[in-house]
Amino acid sequence: MHLTYLDSNSWLIELDDQRILLDPWLVGDLVFGGAGWFFRGYRKQARDLPEGIDLILLSQGLEDHAHPDTLKALDKTIPVVASPNGAKVASQAGFAQVTAIAHGESFVLGDRLRIQAVPGSPIGPMLTENGYLLTGLTTGIRLYYEPHGNHSDQLQSEAPVDVAITPLVNLELPLVGPFIKGQDSALQLATWLTPKVMLPTAAGGEVQFDGVLTSVLKASGTVAEFQTMLRDRQLPTRVIDPVPGERFAVDLVDLNVSP
Repeated sequence: MHLTYLDSNSWLIELDDQRILLDPWLVGDLVFGGAGWFFRGYRKQARDLPEGIDLILLSQGLEDHAHPDTLKALDKTIPVVASPNGAKVASQAGFAQVTAIAHGESFVLGDRLRIQAVPGSPIGPMLTENGYLLTGLTTGIRLYYEPHGNHSDQLQSEAPVDVAITPLVNLELPLVGPFIKGQDSALQLATWLTPKVMLPTAAGGEVQFDGVLTSVLKASGTVAEFQTMLRDRQLPTRVIDPVPGERFAVDLVDLNVSP
């Protein structure tokens, strides 16, 4: 298995000869509802669009997961699998083959990879978006992804997994608390799923932010502190903090990481 972290929540996952582009934000600014004064994410240079993509996978319909400019730039013949909310965005962007999967439903890609939707992040009182379990049907490798640190109790029946991609630090707002849940949430996940490897997502990469919201956002915890938390609880999970843009191989037998 190879992974490439592409900033924010964006990943290129190569598993069982399938190339999955997950929650891509690669070109243009990140703005919610056109309110750039409130919050804007940007990078000095756009990332190249990966080639040979077999599937685009969207966990949510919000702009930081179904990024409008990036979806506009991608080849519309690439199949898309998404949460029902994300599927609406992809269809409006002009993709020809869009499949929505709800919690508990699965999609099989090329007889090689099964993608199962699990409950993920609540977006308001009426909507819960998707997390995903990816299983290589040849290798048996299993990967779990949830970008906000909201992990359903149902996951306990899915143990074990090999790799988990989820926030490992908190992003907090005054009077609200963490809206990106790392630390304790990720530690609970490690206890449930006993992954061999965990990787941070959501708060990282070669992106910068400005706007009113950034003045009150607070990050708490570090990746190194989380690895210590695992060790203190005698959990064998290893944390890998990826270098943005660098493709790397994860050898789950010897737990080696190589370019």
